[in-house]
Amino acid sequence: MAKYELVVRPSVSKDTKAIPSNDLKRILLKMKALCDNPRPPGSVKLSGKEYYRIRHGDYRIIYEIEDNHLIVVVVKVGHRREVYRQYGAQP
Repeated sequence: MAKYELVVRPSVSKDTKAIPSNDLKRILLKMKALCDNPRPPGSVKLSGKEYYRIRHGDYRIIYEIEDNHLIVVVVKVGHRREVYRQYGAQP
């Protein structure tokens, strides 16, 4: 499988400021792993949207996949009670 490029929206850096450092390290590792496999076990396509999500405890990583350009774009990282409000979709 070809390796995907990881693109992180600038707003994600603001999202990560409220996340404890031990959780943030693991979230960053999960984000980097998306380059090798953008649809890992446990990833779920959100209903009504072209976004996917993976979870780490109470936190969610919302991302989209551009297969034709081999790009994974991380659009949101946040606590589960807040991240779905903005995107209006549940898994």
